[in-house]
Amino acid sequence: MSDHATATDPIAPLREFVIAMTDLVARLPDERRVLAEGRTHLARLIAHDGWLPAEFAAPRADRYAQYLLHCDPLERFSVVSFVWGPGHRTPVHDHTVWGLVGLLRGAERCDEFAWADGRPQPTGRSHVMEPGDIEAVSPTVGDWHRVSAALPDRASISIHVYGANIGAVKRHRLDDEGRMLDFVSGYDSASVPNLWDRSKAVR
Repeated sequence: MSDHATATDPIAPLREFVIAMTDLVARLPDERRVLAEGRTHLARLIAHDGWLPAEFAAPRADRYAQYLLHCDPLERFSVVSFVWGPGHRTPVHDHTVWGLVGLLRGAERCDEFAWADGRPQPTGRSHVMEPGDIEAVSPTVGDWHRVSAALPDRASISIHVYGANIGAVKRHRLDDEGRMLDFVSGYDSASVPNLWDRSKAVR
């Protein structure tokens, strides 16, 4: 398989990533191995950024955007683009499933939290992700954080793959007063990219 877009098939890298992840979750029940092999596939995907359709890279004015790129028919994994405008950030939140986050464009800051005394507590650690960086989340490797845009003048985009249909998963967040609330994120897109029409390449 190729690992970059072409003029006649610009979305090929995403299609190939979806195919690779479908094979991966079917073969491997072990989370550690899924995260390890999935990281390799995600690194290949985010090595080039011309494959992401413009409508799934558009920032919102009021908050970060979460666009569904693909959901496995059995909801074993989903692929999502997050678009961060200047000043956008998430609340402190968890995921409840495994996930990999790769930075495609720009930069984002991650403030780390750890579960202690019955609630997420700040660790005092944070890091900035830049293009090509990948990190993992899950209840077994660390599941609580707050993410924010790290650039003041342009949007940043990260590509996420999760071990469920993440937009439909009941998760948890902290509100501004520190109270823990349930939430379901949903998606900002009403459609997904067409991965399967390869007619341009043969016309």
